[in-house]
Amino acid sequence: MSRRAVILAGGRGSRLRPYTVVLPKPLMPIGDYPILEVIVRQLARYGFDRITLAVNHQAEIVRAFCGDGSKWGINIDYSLETMPLSTVGPLKLLSDLPDNFLLMNGDVLTDLDMGRLFVEHVGQRRLFTIAASARTQIVDFGVLQTDPQNQLTAFEEKPKIDYLVSMGVYVVNRAVLDHVPIGQKYGFDNLMLDMLARKAPVHVERYSGYWLDIGRVDDYIRAVEEFENRRHLLLPDGK
Repeated sequence: MSRRAVILAGGRGSRLRPYTVVLPKPLMPIGDYPILEVIVRQLARYGFDRITLAVNHQAEIVRAFCGDGSKWGINIDYSLETMPLSTVGPLKLLSDLPDNFLLMNGDVLTDLDMGRLFVEHVGQRRLFTIAASARTQIVDFGVLQTDPQNQLTAFEEKPKIDYLVSMGVYVVNRAVLDHVPIGQKYGFDNLMLDMLARKAPVHVERYSGYWLDIGRVDDYIRAVEEFENRRHLLLPDGK
């Protein structure tokens, strides 16, 4: 079964400034490799045979680095946005998408088996699958609760808040795109709210393994520090 992936690689990386003033965010280095190369190597290993890079900001640099993908044994082509279309809008520029495809951000560092995620999505005939990770936020203050008369009713010192977040890795059935507007900025948030409003099924696949969003400065620094010790998990072929 042919496997296609679309990688969103057109963002400006504003959260990583000043790092991204010169380099596009997907080419930020992690160990010996840009994060985008790590992703491409992983997808090739997981059995994907074609990748489309949705590019915009500094597209020529991304294209010059990745080429046609032959150096990694995978076919790479490009979709150029003439205006920012957010995370889902760029998919409407692709007229030849298969029935099911992987969609992911170009700044995700994870050891998630994306091939298995794809196979399970197709096998279960899902409409949309979201890979999700649990995170904990520690509030750095003592939190007060009061009644309408401003009298203290509860106090909690530096509470922890547990929540589930999207990892920026999805598997999509092409039918979802029937509801995406053409030529308009339309993001993952818009899609999820619209699917919830239509009561369209969305499967959330919880993943407890390694995941960092290197679009965040803290996660990027952590990725650089941890890559060598995790190379065998992120790039099991040792390359």
